[in-house]
Amino acid sequence: MTTKETSARYATEIHRVVIGQDETVHLSFIALLLRGHLLIEGVPGTAKTLLARTVARLIGGTFKRIQFTPDLMPSDIVGTSVYEISTSSFRTKQGPVFANVVLADEVNRAPAKTQSALLEAMEERQVTLEGDSLPLPDPFLVLATQNPVEYEGTYPLPEAELDRFLFKAVVRYPATEEERAILRAHDKGQPAANIALLEPFQGGTLAACRAEVEAVTVEDSVLDYVGRIAAESRKSPDLILGASPRAAVHLLRAAKAAAAIDGRDFATPDDVKSLATPTLRHRVVLKAEAEIEGLDADAVVRRVLARLDVPR
Repeated sequence: MTTKETSARYATEIHRVVIGQDETVHLSFIALLLRGHLLIEGVPGTAKTLLARTVARLIGGTFKRIQFTPDLMPSDIVGTSVYEISTSSFRTKQGPVFANVVLADEVNRAPAKTQSALLEAMEERQVTLEGDSLPLPDPFLVLATQNPVEYEGTYPLPEAELDRFLFKAVVRYPATEEERAILRAHDKGQPAANIALLEPFQGGTLAACRAEVEAVTVEDSVLDYVGRIAAESRKSPDLILGASPRAAVHLLRAAKAAAAIDGRDFATPDDVKSLATPTLRHRVVLKAEAEIEGLDADAVVRRVLARLDVPR
């Protein structure tokens, strides 16, 4: 199956369980292809956990959910050494991060020390326990959620951690027709029950798609366009902090994935432009004046893109 066909099947199967959220579903598939991670911002009750469980089922992987709280310790995420009396030795007890899909629920509720436990796992795809480096399974996808309105008792994610996320998806309230479909689905039973009915992808499907993404060619003009977007964001009058070099790399790779999903072996400026907002919205820091003006990160990214000529 080609990447285009796999992407179509992925979306179709997920929508048998999760209604709407097209952008989030699309971004989660690209994150899987690129070994990236997805930050999801949305109010409670918008099926974020359901989406994570469905993704794990589709890829035939394991799913673990970590509820972040102010008293959560790093060892609650990565694991710890346990002394066994029967053998008079220490045994490594792996934490819930050792799963194919990890839902970090309300990730901004834990203090910095606990949040930092995810940094190595997300970037290096390994965990260091008692001096030993333990590899994480492949695929490994972190879906982290945060509530956009409730800030009491939360610890904002530092820029270094936000930069580890390939995309940030914003989940809004469903449209009227979508909400009607959600209510009808619940009237007929629990949608979560449909997860067990999904047929996981065959082994090697993701690997084949990843090879197709790697084979996508990028012309110098597209490469330069990505570089110009990053540079323009750094000198934007609306921003304190612009896009990092890692952000530019992520945007380039995301454009290659978008091309493969569209059935092409070459990336275009439109691929870059279509994914610039979800790639950059969580990495830029707005100036107070821009916020007073009523701008948000999405609006500022659109301003940055509008100032640049699109190569043709």
